[in-house]
Amino acid sequence: MTHGLHLRAAYLLSALASGILFGLGLVISQMVDPAKIIGFLDITGEWDPTLAVVFAGALMVSIPAFHWILKRPHPLLATSFVLPTKTELDLRLIGGAALFGIGWGLAGFCPGPAVTALVTFAPPVIIFVAAMLAGTWLYGRLVGP
Repeated sequence: MTHGLHLRAAYLLSALASGILFGLGLVISQMVDPAKIIGFLDITGEWDPTLAVVFAGALMVSIPAFHWILKRPHPLLATSFVLPTKTELDLRLIGGAALFGIGWGLAGFCPGPAVTALVTFAPPVIIFVAAMLAGTWLYGRLVGP
C-alpha cells in the first residue's frame, strides 16, 4: 500500500469515527427525539431547557478546540483547512437560516439528528430525510451551489 492509500484510509477511518462519535452524542443528548427539540424550542409553552446544557457543553469543547486546531498549518490528514470564506450577511443566508429554523421547529429534526435517527426505520424519520434530500436536489436544480 502506498503512502497515499494509507493517508486516504486514515482519512476515511477518521471520518467514520467522527460520524459515529457525533451520532452517539446526538443519541445521548436526545437530539434525535423530535419531542425533545420541540420542547426546547417552545419557549412560550412548557419549555424544556435541558438542551441548553448540551449546547453550552458543545461550545465549551468546540471553541477552545477550534482555537487550538486552527493554529496548525493544516489538518493532520489533509493539506489544507476547508473553512467558509463568506463573512457578510445577505438575503440568501438569512432566508436559508429562517427556513432551517422553521423546519426544525415544525418537525423537531435537523439534518444530523434525522440521518442518525434513520437507524430506527421510523416512517416520520424516513419521510423527513426523503423530503430533505428532495429539497436539496431541487435547490441544486433551481438555484445552484
